[in-house]
Amino acid sequence: MPSESGANLLARLRELAAFSDEPGRLTRLYLSPAHVAAAQYVRAWMQQAGLDATIDAVGNVVGVLEGGTSMQRVLTGSHYDTVINAGKYDGRLGIVLPIAVAGHLRRTRLRPPFTLEIIAFAEEEGVRFKSTFLGSRAVAGCFDSSDLASIDASGTTLADALRAAGHDVSAIPAIARDAAQVACFLEVHIEQGPVLLDAALPVGVVTSIAGSVRSIVAVEGRCGHAGTVPMALRRDAAAAAAEMVLAVERRCSEQPGLVGTVGRLEVPGGAINVIPGRCEFSIDIRSGSDALRDAAAADIGAAIRSIAERRHVKADQRRVLEAASVPCAAALQDAWAASVLRITGHPAMRLPSGAGHDAMMMASLTAVGMLFVRCGNGGISHHPDETLSTADAETAARVFQDFLLHFQVSP
Repeated sequence: MPSESGANLLARLRELAAFSDEPGRLTRLYLSPAHVAAAQYVRAWMQQAGLDATIDAVGNVVGVLEGGTSMQRVLTGSHYDTVINAGKYDGRLGIVLPIAVAGHLRRTRLRPPFTLEIIAFAEEEGVRFKSTFLGSRAVAGCFDSSDLASIDASGTTLADALRAAGHDVSAIPAIARDAAQVACFLEVHIEQGPVLLDAALPVGVVTSIAGSVRSIVAVEGRCGHAGTVPMALRRDAAAAAAEMVLAVERRCSEQPGLVGTVGRLEVPGGAINVIPGRCEFSIDIRSGSDALRDAAAADIGAAIRSIAERRHVKADQRRVLEAASVPCAAALQDAWAASVLRITGHPAMRLPSGAGHDAMMMASLTAVGMLFVRCGNGGISHHPDETLSTADAETAARVFQDFLLHFQVSP
């Protein structure tokens, strides 16, 4: 790769970040005008790199670099939608970097011995229609047609939004790839955490993507006057919820590889001088081991019931998501590690991913492998302070190119 490749990658990522639904910050929701414009821009980049580029029926941008004689092809990519007030690198690095590498391989005639397909997935975050991984699910052949009836905050259905953006809803099933023709799926992604930063390493090899269990807990107590009800006679929903939140923290702190988060905690209609009669909170439990995660979820559920009984409140826990963990293929981990060693001269750190990625959906189609790239600022992500250094971007590009040039697929 050229020595200026890292700087060029960051410049491209800054250009892509200019496509936003909001002035002054990066928000690019699925099928918004900024999202549609970004797709056209990514397609133009692919064409400039010498790739055959198209946009499919869900808005995925697909670029193909022909190479080799194998019937199987290698897929790579990530997503170009964002959360609200996002950082510049989450998802987009895994699009821009492969395009840059593919362009360099084409110019230098160092094409890999297989066809490379780069996919900029249109939707992963689930912000607008509350349905995540729409782009990669379509490619993996697991798009749920019932999602077409999902509505956004303005009442627009997903089907209508697709049609308004010029997409043919009836063509979505044809997006699914034939597993027999796919060798593997690769994803390059910022770590979104501090592990590589703390280890002073630019890149790392992902071992697995954590599965998660998410639930919403509604605690029902009894409202009362803050000044007239004695403490011993209260059925305070917020106080009970606070103890439940601490139970989540305590249980998920007991074992490495397990995390639990209460990201939303509300007292609907609360007032400063009223004992809360209702409290609602979310629970997100994640682990690379489904057994570890499920055991923690069961223990937390039992703790919630026990706390509710002791405090004379009712607690309704409703599960809203259950996603299995996804292991990265051992052979792909080893191939990534070999490339890291060749490029950096140091053995590769292997680490799990606590965040979800498009690779989770692609695992239903083919073997998956992931390369993490170091974040700065304590590993912060989903935030404008998300950072990536020029040097680390260049190292990741060199590792990715090395992987492609050494990876062998079936004839």
